[in-house]
Amino acid sequence: MLVIVAPGQGAQTPGFLRPWLEDTGFARRFEWLSTVAGLDLVHYGTEADAEAIRATEVAQPLLVATGLVAALELFPHPSDAFERIGAVAGHSVGEIGAAAGARVITAEQAMVLVRERGLAMARAAAQTPTGMTAVLGGDRDEVLDALARHGLTPANDNGPGQVVAAGTLEQLAALKDDPPAKARLVPLSVAGAFHTHHMAPAVEHLGDLARSVSTHDPRTRLISNRDGQVVHDGREVLRRMVGQIAHPVRWDLCLETMEDLGVTGILEMPPAGTLTGIAKRALKGVETFALKTPDQLDDARAFVDKHGESAGLDLTPTWRVVVSPAKGTFHLDEAAASSTVLSAGAPIGDVASSRDRVAITAAHGGQVVEWLVEDGDPVAPGQPLLRLHPEGAA
Repeated sequence: MLVIVAPGQGAQTPGFLRPWLEDTGFARRFEWLSTVAGLDLVHYGTEADAEAIRATEVAQPLLVATGLVAALELFPHPSDAFERIGAVAGHSVGEIGAAAGARVITAEQAMVLVRERGLAMARAAAQTPTGMTAVLGGDRDEVLDALARHGLTPANDNGPGQVVAAGTLEQLAALKDDPPAKARLVPLSVAGAFHTHHMAPAVEHLGDLARSVSTHDPRTRLISNRDGQVVHDGREVLRRMVGQIAHPVRWDLCLETMEDLGVTGILEMPPAGTLTGIAKRALKGVETFALKTPDQLDDARAFVDKHGESAGLDLTPTWRVVVSPAKGTFHLDEAAASSTVLSAGAPIGDVASSRDRVAITAAHGGQVVEWLVEDGDPVAPGQPLLRLHPEGAA
């Protein structure tokens, strides 16, 4: 199974777009998304220095635009891609690119959202001097205890041996003076404490905008940063992306879901390297491909051919599919089992795992066409559970 991942802020480097922009098709599409974002992203991806592209309001649109246009280079016929992509995920702002790639939102909607996200997060960061520090190594429980002791948030939990602490500069200085045993601290070059309560004003701003954004259900499994669950309701994907601004990124749980799915290959969109590096440490035996330059495209397509398989979601236009958010045992709701029509938001059951129990609802409602699982069945993340015919559909 193939998973496509999109990196987050910090993956960009000066001049990384130069080889990509030599292709006229890439350049034309990229300039269009730059226009939508209202930024000269060509300049920032070719001529600007590290300090300029570190700015939140620049880095975020730059990353999303690059990933979206590079995806069209990798999959010239986008509709064919869903027959080979098992799941998609994005780290932090990369989740916006992943959502657009899964057709939850359009590329243009993605660029407007990421532009406003970057500006709002930059404004929020300016209110209080805050920052982020990577904590590498050490015992996980001791690391989390140290962060709690100093009032810090584990803003990114990236898997074994890598937690990112976020908070005020005073709190980070206290952590430096009192670090967890056997851990190395690496201050990050970011503008503020992203994915913490310090970003609450940005959540409010983006939430206001999101109310006017139309969505579609993902065309493939979309793994959420919030908890590693597979989310198959477009409105819920958007809600989570907004809330994620002030909520920790649980990339460790995303990796667990990939493992539950049986991933064999992970391909990272440009500017690649960060997420494939994490995957190499966390998912032993899984092949990775870091797409950094266009001269790798033929090899990347061969990688897709080797690992690609469909997510198995039958998206016939007259049907809606309810899928499992996680791996576990499915328990059918008694009322749903005896119903022929389910209202929007009606419970259909839950999935229980060793970690938690996740309730499942019929987000859109409709006539019950077919149950695809039975009570007590083991299910995988993104596995179809129920097929519905939307009420009022022809």
